[in-house]
Amino acid sequence: MDRTERFYRIRSRLLERGALTRREIEQELEVSHSTFKRDIEYLRDRLNVPIVWSAEQQAYVLEPGADVAELPGVWFSPAEIYALLEIEHLLGQLGTGLLSRQLEPLRERLAGLLEGGDQGHREIRNRIKLLPMGTRPVDREVFESLSFGLLNRRRLRISHLRRQSGELSERMVSPQRLVHYRYNWYLDAWCHTRDDLRTFAVDAIAGAAVLEEAAREVNPLQLDAVLRAGYGIFAGEQVKLARLRFSPARARWVASETWHSGQRGAFDADGYYLLEVPYSEEPELVMDILRHGSEVEVLGPATLRRRVAGELRRAAAAYEPSGQD
Repeated sequence: MDRTERFYRIRSRLLERGALTRREIEQELEVSHSTFKRDIEYLRDRLNVPIVWSAEQQAYVLEPGADVAELPGVWFSPAEIYALLEIEHLLGQLGTGLLSRQLEPLRERLAGLLEGGDQGHREIRNRIKLLPMGTRPVDREVFESLSFGLLNRRRLRISHLRRQSGELSERMVSPQRLVHYRYNWYLDAWCHTRDDLRTFAVDAIAGAAVLEEAAREVNPLQLDAVLRAGYGIFAGEQVKLARLRFSPARARWVASETWHSGQRGAFDADGYYLLEVPYSEEPELVMDILRHGSEVEVLGPATLRRRVAGELRRAAAAYEPSGQD
């Protein structure tokens, strides 16, 4: 009997009988006293099973009134495994700041979930990998200032890089929330300079100072309506509908993908996959369309079709013979 099975046996016996003597458990599990004690300590300290010793009953019992959570098992769903590893990855990026020290117990608890149990559990990290490609580094001091202003409801003065022009602009903002999207951080904020809601890539913020003024509050429903209505992280109130047609070969992949919570998709009689996606700003959507190359056609709107066609023509021109080869 492996360790995980013993854990489940101990927990189920306690739930069924209410109490277990040391002899009962050692006879049923056929383990030594020292092994049994280690199992009890692990269940109690690492997996949060509320086991206590009752001097009156001379047995181990479940603490009266305490919740008895399910033990982690080999039946972790794909979403649960991803969540565990993703949280561990995010915590690992915190470094040695104040927040990292405060969250250290959570990291230890998470390590217990990933390492506990049989060999399958112990090897989750070795056998399942998250590769956060495309992650852009964030300045730790900037992130701490953004977090402080956000949680203490204070305005911020930020220096933001406009990547297209390479220029820095000074903005006064009221931070509303930090969003982790596609392995990168974004700040949703009310921009007092532009008098509107804006989303800023945190890695493009060169400096951030916390101000004394109280932050302006924006209703979460308004945030969602403006910043999450369209495709991707860059959204807005003016929502359009992109109509895309994927080749039968590429459709076998795209039909299973979620591009947006409000998307609609269907196969036509010839096996092409027709996808409709709401969007507000084009840049991120254009990048995702271009990665499918000739396997996708933009049916509309006309402005999006022209932009994608222009990008493809410029890409093709870069490969034309220059006369220097």
